[in-house]
Amino acid sequence: MGFEELKKRQSVIWGTGPYERLPEHYQPLLDHVARALDVRPGERVLDVATGTGALATLLARAGGQVTGVDLAPALITTAKRLAADDGLDIAYEVGDAESLPYPEASFDAVGSNVGSMFAPDHEAVARELARVCRPGGRLALGHWSDERGVVDMFNVMKPFMPPPPPGAGSPFQWGKREYVEQRLGEDFELRFEEGDAPQVSESGEEVWELFSTVYGPTRTLAESLDPDRREELRRAFAEFFEGYRNEQGVHQPRPYLVVVGTRRG
Repeated sequence: MGFEELKKRQSVIWGTGPYERLPEHYQPLLDHVARALDVRPGERVLDVATGTGALATLLARAGGQVTGVDLAPALITTAKRLAADDGLDIAYEVGDAESLPYPEASFDAVGSNVGSMFAPDHEAVARELARVCRPGGRLALGHWSDERGVVDMFNVMKPFMPPPPPGAGSPFQWGKREYVEQRLGEDFELRFEEGDAPQVSESGEEVWELFSTVYGPTRTLAESLDPDRREELRRAFAEFFEGYRNEQGVHQPRPYLVVVGTRRG
């Protein structure tokens, strides 16, 4: 099934804000995926749906020969700038997680951190992750839980969003172990690890300000609405996060699943 029009929109949407400000808000997940991938000096490593390169940066600092690929040209431009600023040699390229531009068995390790899960054709993504990873190579994927956390934030936005095209998979299906086993279990020996990367802020309004300016899907949605609907979304979004207020401020648990695999020979 083709989703070319959707992916064309996604390639713009994800690059509309300064996304490089967001990874610090899920640093525990980033660190977990990097540890699980266990990159060794000199290994060929691919970061799929790299965004602005937060995971790729960690893998390069571990000594990997890192390539980062993403659908959004604006994100790749930012990733290249940040790598240059850090003095890191990372090969960044525009490309599609559903059709990766690399030969079979090109990489010793393949990772993605809440990136490849947003591609609409899950079967194609699974096939490509397996294709480019060499036999005996390693896989580590960070996915938000399908039960609570980030999925609840998307549910707040859902009434304001256009429906997805028929057949497009929900990104949060990747947060379910059984679903991942069905997609990747034939090609990878899998195990699963869990953790939490909470959203911490002083207020719900502050979280709204962050996501409506930095996070492409929320920013694009807000800008697409008329003033009254935008205000309705802002109020619903801020009130949602205020529901997680404690003595220190807002603290929303955001559980995640890390998929760790070894490519079968």
